[in-house]
Amino acid sequence: MVETSELRRRNMWAPLLTTTLTMTGIFAVINGIVPAFVQAQAPGFGVGATEMSLLILTPYALLGWLFGPLTGRLAPVLGYTRMLKIGLGGSVLALLIIALAGLNNLPMMVAGTVLLGIAYAGTVNIMLNGRGVVLSPKNNPGFLPGMNAGEFNLGAGLSFLILPAILVAAGSLGDVKVSYVSVVLVAIVITVAALAASFLIPKPVMAEVDA
Repeated sequence: MVETSELRRRNMWAPLLTTTLTMTGIFAVINGIVPAFVQAQAPGFGVGATEMSLLILTPYALLGWLFGPLTGRLAPVLGYTRMLKIGLGGSVLALLIIALAGLNNLPMMVAGTVLLGIAYAGTVNIMLNGRGVVLSPKNNPGFLPGMNAGEFNLGAGLSFLILPAILVAAGSLGDVKVSYVSVVLVAIVITVAALAASFLIPKPVMAEVDA
């Protein structure tokens, strides 16, 4: 059951806001927009579905899987907040690479998604999940992880609601390439907002150790 009194506390709403904004800014980009662009004949690269999976989705997923345990081990030493901010900063950089270079060059698109796998899948997602555990009330340790799981789903849904709608709306102006650039730029703005929200999350002192 949701304790409404708990939701007023900064160590509750700040991580939930960060999770929602992060998922909204990134989820549809890596799981929908980039794969669609890479496979499109124009203005994309005309890559087949299997090749796209091998070039884009597989490295992204594998790097997230490989870096997750590493960032999880580093978080108590370097700080959960610091690791989260590093991951969000890296995610913004990855989206910039995709917007400014990846939409014109397949190797740069691969580079952008590889960095997104490290920064977003392997760092940000781990920190967002971990913070839900360490910031929960002692008398209700499952409260924030449960709420945070809901925000992951909400953010993913919002991402596929907002970003494709922007892509379609921008595409109606006549330049398909510009529509893809526009939607990734919007994703960057939302992810920067997530980074800003992360500064509001209190430090889980009891979960961190001296370096």
